[in-house]
Amino acid sequence: MFDLGWTELLLIGIVALIVVGPKDLPGMFRAVGKFVGKAKGMAREFSHAMNDAADGSGVDDIKETLRKAANPMKSAMDEVKKTTDGVTRDLKESAKPALSEERQSQADKIREKAAEMANSRKAAEAEAEAEAAKAGAVSDQPKASPKPAAKPKATPKPKAKPKAKTPAKPKASPKSNAGDKA
Repeated sequence: MFDLGWTELLLIGIVALIVVGPKDLPGMFRAVGKFVGKAKGMAREFSHAMNDAADGSGVDDIKETLRKAANPMKSAMDEVKKTTDGVTRDLKESAKPALSEERQSQADKIREKAAEMANSRKAAEAEAEAEAAKAGAVSDQPKASPKPAAKPKATPKPKAKPKAKTPAKPKASPKSNAGDKA
Protein backbone atom coordinates (compact mmCIF):
# COMPACT_ATOMS: atom_id res chain seq x y z
CA MET A 1 0.00 0.00 0.00
CA PHE A 2 2.25 2.78 1.27
CA ASP A 3 5.85 1.87 0.83
CA LEU A 4 7.07 2.86 4.29
CA GLY A 5 10.23 1.44 5.76
CA TRP A 6 11.38 1.36 9.36
CA THR A 7 13.25 4.65 9.07
CA GLU A 8 10.17 6.48 7.73
CA LEU A 9 7.99 5.04 10.50
CA LEU A 10 10.56 6.08 13.12
CA LEU A 11 10.65 9.62 11.71
CA ILE A 12 6.83 9.84 11.74
CA GLY A 13 6.76 8.58 15.35
CA ILE A 14 9.32 11.19 16.48
CA VAL A 15 7.42 14.03 14.74
CA ALA A 16 4.11 12.79 16.24
CA LEU A 17 5.71 12.65 19.70
CA ILE A 18 6.92 16.26 19.36
CA VAL A 19 3.71 17.67 17.82
CA VAL A 20 1.04 15.79 19.83
CA GLY A 21 2.93 15.22 23.06
CA PRO A 22 3.54 12.13 25.12
CA LYS A 23 0.18 12.28 26.97
CA ASP A 24 -2.10 12.29 23.88
CA LEU A 25 0.05 10.03 21.65
CA PRO A 26 -1.61 6.66 22.65
CA GLY A 27 -5.10 8.09 21.99
CA MET A 28 -4.00 9.39 18.59
CA PHE A 29 -2.54 5.95 17.63
CA ARG A 30 -5.83 4.31 18.67
CA ALA A 31 -7.79 6.71 16.46
CA VAL A 32 -5.44 6.13 13.52
CA GLY A 33 -5.74 2.33 14.00
CA LYS A 34 -9.55 2.53 13.98
CA PHE A 35 -9.46 4.65 10.84
CA VAL A 36 -7.14 2.22 9.04
CA GLY A 37 -9.32 -0.74 10.14
CA LYS A 38 -12.47 0.96 8.80
CA ALA A 39 -10.70 1.76 5.51
CA LYS A 40 -9.57 -1.88 5.10
CA GLY A 41 -13.11 -3.13 5.90
CA MET A 42 -14.62 -0.78 3.31
CA ALA A 43 -12.06 -1.91 0.68
CA ARG A 44 -12.81 -5.58 1.44
CA GLU A 45 -16.55 -4.96 1.22
CA PHE A 46 -16.13 -3.12 -2.09
CA SER A 47 -14.04 -5.99 -3.49
CA HIS A 48 -16.67 -8.58 -2.49
CA ALA A 49 -19.43 -6.48 -4.03
CA MET A 50 -17.52 -6.22 -7.32
CA ASN A 51 -16.90 -9.99 -7.37
CA ASP A 52 -20.59 -10.69 -6.70
CA ALA A 53 -21.61 -8.29 -9.50
CA ALA A 54 -19.17 -9.99 -11.88
CA ASP A 55 -20.54 -13.43 -10.98
CA GLY A 56 -24.11 -12.25 -11.48
CA SER A 57 -23.42 -10.69 -14.88
CA GLY A 58 -21.76 -13.78 -16.36
CA VAL A 59 -18.21 -12.46 -16.52
CA ASP A 60 -16.90 -15.91 -15.54
CA ASP A 61 -18.64 -17.44 -18.57
CA ILE A 62 -17.10 -14.82 -20.85
CA LYS A 63 -13.69 -15.36 -19.25
CA GLU A 64 -13.97 -19.13 -19.83
CA THR A 65 -15.00 -18.58 -23.45
CA LEU A 66 -12.06 -16.25 -24.02
CA ARG A 67 -9.71 -18.76 -22.45
CA LYS A 68 -11.00 -21.51 -24.73
CA ALA A 69 -10.68 -19.23 -27.77
CA ALA A 70 -7.12 -18.28 -26.82
CA ASN A 71 -6.00 -21.91 -26.46
CA PRO A 72 -8.37 -24.21 -28.37
CA MET A 73 -6.06 -27.23 -28.24
CA LYS A 74 -5.91 -27.22 -24.44
CA SER A 75 -9.66 -26.78 -24.09
CA ALA A 76 -10.27 -29.63 -26.55
CA MET A 77 -7.86 -31.86 -24.62
CA ASP A 78 -9.66 -30.98 -21.37
CA GLU A 79 -12.98 -32.02 -22.89
CA VAL A 80 -11.50 -35.29 -24.18
CA LYS A 81 -9.98 -35.98 -20.78
CA LYS A 82 -13.31 -35.39 -19.02
CA THR A 83 -15.07 -37.70 -21.46
CA THR A 84 -12.49 -40.47 -21.29
CA ASP A 85 -12.31 -40.30 -17.50
CA GLY A 86 -16.03 -40.97 -17.29
CA VAL A 87 -15.87 -43.79 -19.83
CA THR A 88 -12.87 -45.49 -18.23
CA ARG A 89 -14.46 -45.23 -14.80
CA ASP A 90 -17.63 -46.87 -16.17
CA LEU A 91 -15.60 -49.59 -17.90
CA LYS A 92 -13.63 -50.36 -14.77
CA GLU A 93 -16.77 -50.70 -12.71
CA SER A 94 -18.48 -52.95 -15.26
CA ALA A 95 -15.38 -55.08 -15.88
CA LYS A 96 -14.63 -55.95 -12.26
CA PRO A 97 -17.07 -58.89 -11.94
CA ALA A 98 -16.17 -60.26 -15.40
CA LEU A 99 -12.49 -60.24 -14.60
CA SER A 100 -12.93 -62.17 -11.38
CA GLU A 101 -15.13 -64.78 -13.10
CA GLU A 102 -12.58 -65.15 -15.91
CA ARG A 103 -9.75 -65.58 -13.43
CA GLN A 104 -11.77 -68.14 -11.50
CA SER A 105 -12.42 -70.19 -14.64
CA GLN A 106 -8.70 -70.07 -15.53
CA ALA A 107 -7.80 -71.26 -12.04
CA ASP A 108 -10.33 -74.12 -12.34
CA LYS A 109 -8.79 -75.20 -15.67
CA ILE A 110 -5.31 -75.19 -14.16
CA ARG A 111 -6.50 -77.30 -11.22
CA GLU A 112 -8.12 -79.81 -13.60
CA LYS A 113 -4.91 -80.13 -15.63
CA ALA A 114 -2.85 -80.62 -12.47
CA ALA A 115 -5.25 -83.35 -11.28
CA GLU A 116 -5.08 -85.11 -14.69
CA MET A 117 -1.28 -85.01 -14.61
CA ALA A 118 -1.20 -86.41 -11.06
CA ASN A 119 -3.60 -89.23 -12.03
CA SER A 120 -1.56 -90.12 -15.13
CA ARG A 121 1.64 -90.15 -13.04
CA LYS A 122 0.05 -92.46 -10.48
CA ALA A 123 -1.18 -94.75 -13.25
CA ALA A 124 2.29 -94.88 -14.82
CA GLU A 125 3.85 -95.72 -11.43
CA ALA A 126 1.29 -98.48 -10.84
CA GLU A 127 1.94 -99.90 -14.30
CA ALA A 128 5.71 -99.85 -13.71
CA GLU A 129 5.26 -101.68 -10.39
CA ALA A 130 3.07 -104.29 -12.04
CA GLU A 131 5.69 -104.94 -14.72
CA ALA A 132 8.40 -105.16 -12.07
CA ALA A 133 6.33 -107.68 -10.13
CA LYS A 134 5.91 -109.79 -13.27
CA ALA A 135 9.66 -109.71 -13.82
CA GLY A 136 10.20 -111.16 -10.38
CA ALA A 137 11.30 -108.07 -8.57
CA VAL A 138 10.23 -107.80 -4.96
CA SER A 139 8.07 -104.76 -4.54
CA ASP A 140 8.35 -104.81 -0.73
CA GLN A 141 11.99 -103.79 -0.82
CA PRO A 142 12.70 -100.10 -1.19
CA LYS A 143 13.84 -99.14 -4.63
CA ALA A 144 17.45 -98.18 -4.98
CA SER A 145 17.92 -94.83 -6.53
CA PRO A 146 19.72 -95.05 -9.84
CA LYS A 147 23.29 -93.84 -9.65
CA PRO A 148 24.34 -91.31 -12.21
CA ALA A 149 26.75 -92.57 -14.81
CA ALA A 150 30.35 -91.76 -14.06
CA LYS A 151 31.83 -89.02 -16.13
CA PRO A 152 34.48 -90.19 -18.57
CA LYS A 153 37.92 -89.09 -17.57
CA ALA A 154 39.36 -86.37 -19.66
CA THR A 155 42.44 -87.24 -21.63
CA PRO A 156 45.47 -85.47 -20.27
CA LYS A 157 46.80 -82.70 -22.42
CA PRO A 158 50.42 -82.95 -23.51
CA LYS A 159 52.65 -80.70 -21.50
CA ALA A 160 54.29 -77.83 -23.32
CA LYS A 161 58.05 -77.99 -23.68
CA PRO A 162 59.87 -75.61 -21.38
CA LYS A 163 61.50 -72.69 -23.13
CA ALA A 164 65.24 -72.65 -23.36
CA LYS A 165 66.85 -70.17 -21.07
CA THR A 166 68.77 -67.41 -22.79
CA PRO A 167 71.94 -66.19 -21.16
CA ALA A 168 71.49 -63.02 -19.19
CA LYS A 169 73.03 -59.93 -20.68
CA PRO A 170 75.46 -58.07 -18.48
CA LYS A 171 74.04 -54.86 -17.23
CA ALA A 172 75.91 -51.69 -18.06
CA SER A 173 76.86 -49.72 -15.02
CA PRO A 174 75.53 -46.19 -14.94
CA LYS A 175 78.97 -44.82 -14.10
CA SER A 176 81.41 -44.82 -16.96
CA ASN A 177 85.11 -44.82 -16.48
CA ALA A 178 86.96 -41.94 -18.06
CA GLY A 179 89.97 -44.06 -18.77
CA ASP A 180 87.99 -46.56 -20.94
CA LYS A 181 87.23 -43.96 -23.58
CA ALA A 182 90.80 -43.07 -24.41
